[in-house]
Amino acid sequence: MTTEPMAPTKPRPLTDQEFSRFRDFIYEKAGIHFTESKKYLLENRLAGRLRECGLSTFEEYYLFINTATHYGRAEMFNLFEAVTTNETFFFRNPPQLKVFETEILNRLIDDEQIKKGGKLRLWSVGCSSGEEPYTLAILIHELLRPYKDKWDVTILGHDISQEMLKKAEEGLYSDYSMRLTPEPIKNRYFEPNDNGFRVTDSVKAMVRFEFMNLKDHLRMRLISGMDIIFCRNVIIYFDESMKKSVIGHLHRALKPGGYLFIGHSESLHNISDAFKLIHFPGAIVYQKPAG
Repeated sequence: MTTEPMAPTKPRPLTDQEFSRFRDFIYEKAGIHFTESKKYLLENRLAGRLRECGLSTFEEYYLFINTATHYGRAEMFNLFEAVTTNETFFFRNPPQLKVFETEILNRLIDDEQIKKGGKLRLWSVGCSSGEEPYTLAILIHELLRPYKDKWDVTILGHDISQEMLKKAEEGLYSDYSMRLTPEPIKNRYFEPNDNGFRVTDSVKAMVRFEFMNLKDHLRMRLISGMDIIFCRNVIIYFDESMKKSVIGHLHRALKPGGYLFIGHSESLHNISDAFKLIHFPGAIVYQKPAG
């Protein structure tokens, strides 16, 4: 007679000590900060990972993600994915994108330069499943037509979620992700698919996706020569120390005169005074002084 293995029972509530332990672990490894008010959120996300791993207690799970095995390291990144929000879609925050398209790009590229060609480097920090960098690629493609072949455009998309990066590289999206995409843009830059819409190769060729942990200071220092950086709705996950560290790296990565976009509800107040604040209708942009 055989019996089916018992499913893991629902774990008991996360204790204050366990919360502190996981909070410190996540902060140390990824820089993501959980306040006391987010204890219930963290507990729910952890409980989901316990079920996936077939474990019964938070103590078992903590020991598991701290093991030096391949499975322990892989689960650590699953945990990071579970505690971050990957909600995004194409053409998110239209006022910011309008400023990017009509003001910032025009400041970097004049009409004569469009015809001659040149180099343009952008960085999408916390790119999730790729909608933001692909949106930027489409807007640049629209501006540079019919001179796009004369331009060397690279957009880096970095994220801590391996799962989201795989989706970004695949470039296949649902109607929900496309809900703000203008119909002419959809027809020009997406191919209908049984499962949704796939980004065309001309757009995909402009974007490169890579894993990036913003806590990895050595890797962050390797990024340089950026004309424009988008880091929207990322620093809200960090405490003041981590925010200053990340923004410092972004400032270093920008060329003199380069531009930084952050989330519309975010601010660099008390974080950095190294940028010039530029007000546009519906959006604020930060610029690294030219000299």
